[in-house]
Amino acid sequence: MTAIAQAAMPAAKIIGVTARLGPPMILTADELAAAAPEVVALGLAEAPNVDGIIVGAFGDPGLAALREQINLPVVGIAEASMLEAAEGGRRFGVATTTSALIELIAARAHELGLAHLYAGIRLTSGDPRALVADPERLAEALAEAVRQSIRRDGAEAVIIGGGPLGQAAIALTARFTTPIIAPISAAVRRLMQAMA
Repeated sequence: MTAIAQAAMPAAKIIGVTARLGPPMILTADELAAAAPEVVALGLAEAPNVDGIIVGAFGDPGLAALREQINLPVVGIAEASMLEAAEGGRRFGVATTTSALIELIAARAHELGLAHLYAGIRLTSGDPRALVADPERLAEALAEAVRQSIRRDGAEAVIIGGGPLGQAAIALTARFTTPIIAPISAAVRRLMQAMA
């Protein structure tokens, strides 16, 4: 994820910080909630050394708390990608691997005032961890979820929902005429706007 952010903002020095506790990939609401305190602690520890922070988990754990506690721009990848996908009043969907987060993703769209544009979520089949371990299979599974979001849900933009799906998100942008929103890149663009 750090390499994706660095490529999107080559003039800056991107520092990646990984949570030491918890799972390597957040798959459930409990895991997302459990991540928030560590995200806040890591953000507070890094704040004196940076000009802005991106929360790299798709549910944006700890985002609101970090914004309350530091005087820096703080952006979440779910928030940034949803706001970008909805630009111009576009109807948008999410393609992802994590079925246990469907309600939280919908709730995030609602919190951002975008529920009326949210077309829903389309999921890949199979174990998310196994998919992420196989980049070609992951890209194909996400491509099918994107197609379903466009054809069945009427999405005019589709977010690839998840930080660990970042490389697949970038690869899929060239495969569709419908805008594919890569959340890490969207967060970098939003952070650059906030820092300008």
